[in-house]
Amino acid sequence: MCEGIVWAVCLSKKKGTVKEDVGEATLIEGMGLEGDAHAGFMHRQVSLLALEDIEKMREKMPNLGPGSFAENITVKGLDMDSLSIGDRISVGETLLEVTQIGKECHSKCEIFKITGDCIMPKKGIFCAVIKGGRVKKGDVVKKVKK
Repeated sequence: MCEGIVWAVCLSKKKGTVKEDVGEATLIEGMGLEGDAHAGFMHRQVSLLALEDIEKMREKMPNLGPGSFAENITVKGLDMDSLSIGDRISVGETLLEVTQIGKECHSKCEIFKITGDCIMPKKGIFCAVIKGGRVKKGDVVKKVKK
């Protein structure tokens, strides 16, 4: 699908911890999610992950949910596999640009150690914040033309 919705908005105060669903937060242009430990002036300012991918992992580890993979925004219904680097995504009143798909996992996370798999290195979508604003559960998420 070319359109989905925000299922969760997650942040953590410290790196290396599971993110908590806070329902809504502010994305700061050029920075990331306000108050999140991973926000900063880099190309991976905010991360997205499909709820559908988290649900597949629940077959191996039932207690997984939004934020378990340290993603900032959990999206339902958008075909995340159709995204490419350089694509732009509107999320509520904000605009993101895809800067990286997946990431190298230097030290295997607890999820990998338990299940033998982790989806963030293959399925995580990392973006720069082009236009900031509020993001909340239920906001429309869609790929937009440049």
